[in-house]
Amino acid sequence: MIDRLRRTTNDKLAAILRLLVGLIFVMAGVLKVVVPHLGDAFAGQLAAASIPFRELSFIVVPVVEMLVGISLILGWHARLSALVGSIVMLVATYVHLVADDPSLFPLQPVEPIGPLVLLAGLLYILFKGAGAWSADVGTAIYY
Repeated sequence: MIDRLRRTTNDKLAAILRLLVGLIFVMAGVLKVVVPHLGDAFAGQLAAASIPFRELSFIVVPVVEMLVGISLILGWHARLSALVGSIVMLVATYVHLVADDPSLFPLQPVEPIGPLVLLAGLLYILFKGAGAWSADVGTAIYY
C-alpha cells in the first residue's frame, strides 16, 4: 500500500511544484509562529470563521504546515503530504470565504486566490507523485 502511494515518475513539473508549494507551506507555518502580527491575524481568522477547537488549531495548524512543507521539499511521502495539505487548503478556502475582514489577511487578498492556487499544485502532486529529485523516486516503481 505504501509503495503504491510513493510511486512517481521523473516528472520535473511535479518536482518544481512540490518544491515551491513545500517552501510556501514551511514559510506559512513559521511566520504564524514567529511573527506576532501574523499569529494574531491567524487567530482572528479562526475566530471569524468559527473554526472549532480554535486554541488547538492555533497550535496544530502551523506545525502541520511546517511538516507538510518539509515532507514536500524532501519529496518523502509526497502524496500523503499533498493530501494533508489539500485538506488544510480547503479549510483555508472556507476561512477566506466567510471571514470578510481584510485586516485578518495582511499578506494576501481576502479572496481565496492563494489557497486555491496551492490546492491546484497539491492536487497535481497527489495524482502525479513527487516527481524528479525526490526521496520517493529512489524507492518507487516508474510507470
